[in-house]
Amino acid sequence: MYQYSAIQWLFFFYFYCFFGWIFESTFVSVKSKKFVNRGFMRGPFLPIYGSGAIMMLVVSMPFQDNIFLTYIAGCIGATALELVTGMTMEALFKVRYWDYSNQKFNYKGHICLSSTIAWGFLTILMTEFVHKGVEKIIFAIPYMVVSVITVILTVYIIIDFTLSFKAAMDLRDILVGLEKAKEEMERIQKRLDVIVAVVNDERETWRQEKSMRADELMESIEGKFTALKERFRISPSDFMDEVREEITELRSKYMIEKEHRIQFRGLKDFYQRALLKGNPTMHSRYFGEALEELKKAVNEKKKK
Repeated sequence: MYQYSAIQWLFFFYFYCFFGWIFESTFVSVKSKKFVNRGFMRGPFLPIYGSGAIMMLVVSMPFQDNIFLTYIAGCIGATALELVTGMTMEALFKVRYWDYSNQKFNYKGHICLSSTIAWGFLTILMTEFVHKGVEKIIFAIPYMVVSVITVILTVYIIIDFTLSFKAAMDLRDILVGLEKAKEEMERIQKRLDVIVAVVNDERETWRQEKSMRADELMESIEGKFTALKERFRISPSDFMDEVREEITELRSKYMIEKEHRIQFRGLKDFYQRALLKGNPTMHSRYFGEALEELKKAVNEKKKK
């Protein structure tokens, strides 16, 4: 059984958070051929790794003399942690920071069989080899030094996590705002189609066969406004007062939504930009297009 004080447990948690950040950032940076500061937080800590490591130690405690049961406990414990964390983060932020949807035998993309099998082996690796070495290193450091470092790290990580959590919630609101702006533009587009059909004396209005991207939608709407303006210049008698008023109102609504999109895409907050840059595989089943648009905007800013 592990006999640690609360300070030591916390220090181990921070150590594995840091180790996880090194591993993950190195792997993704090499794969991307550029440095990527991985994770939810901006500092060099990945809480999911720290949580996973502590969970492995805790669930394996009753089975330290049985490697098979240690493996099973690791499979179940780590998979449960991954499932709860994934579902909670998606429910809160409307985005996924990892996804196993392309893996066989997955459950809603949050967990999969291959990952569960790997967690079991990692638990054995952790309890039989890695942690024993880490434990020796930590025990070699004076307890007072460990306590001071732990307190300092706790203050720093609480601040970092709080700012990162706020940024993630704000990013969710931005995604919601972008989606609402697009929906409003789609309504404007449909109404303009009707007006164009009436002015041109067409029996059927044009039907949009596929969903347009937001930039395509804006280009289409502006094209229709331009066409209507030119038609009014040539033949103002084709436009009744009610139609002219509606066009003016639609134009006003469009400019408001266009301004909203510009503001949403701005992403002046450092933590919001860092979240997107540090999680290039992040995606959303709710606001997929809006999220990809924000990623593109961040990359364009970086190039400039």
